[in-house]
Amino acid sequence: KKISDVLQKSAPKPGVPADLQNLLTQHFGENRSVIEMEELQLSDSCFLPANDLTHSFSSYLKEICPKWAKLRRNHKEKKSVVMLVLCSSALRCLELIKSMTAFKGDCRVLKLFAKHIKIKEQMNMLEKGVFHIGVGTPGRVKALVEQDALCLNSTKYMIVDWNWRDQKLRRMMDIPEVLYKHLYMLYSVYSLLLLVVLRLWSVKFSFC
Repeated sequence: KKISDVLQKSAPKPGVPADLQNLLTQHFGENRSVIEMEELQLSDSCFLPANDLTHSFSSYLKEICPKWAKLRRNHKEKKSVVMLVLCSSALRCLELIKSMTAFKGDCRVLKLFAKHIKIKEQMNMLEKGVFHIGVGTPGRVKALVEQDALCLNSTKYMIVDWNWRDQKLRRMMDIPEVLYKHLYMLYSVYSLLLLVVLRLWSVKFSFC
């Protein structure tokens, strides 16, 4: 059966912490050591409530981040963002950016994907300006972090676009031809956040 046929018969449901961690464990468990896999285990306290599918993106962000205005005002660091949103494609990133107008207020949003935007251009923007929200794909975010162009010191929220489905009803992790690529990228970003940030700063994961 095609994944779209299976998903057509299944009702959408909010993501939970176990969904992400089980997916990473199933895919990478055989190729990673026990210690490496244990390091990826996060407690439920690291996760915010997922979108219950009744919220718009803006209303969901307002619920999980009620003190956004204060965080936005206090953020002064370059090469960093307060909120990082991961999506499956550039087009989906643009959709979410447009839909968060009621939430973001007077802040700067940076597009972190490869389509029509060179990585050097994004690196220059991060180095010269202050941005509050980054919306992008795992591949480009991973590349920017690995090149020290994007620093995670100020990151407080990591939002995974988990519930959205494309025209074939596929979610971010249901696309067979790109599953490995997305998982590898997500694993890398997830690992970097865990090793670089969580031991020193409080980062909250959530599923929109």
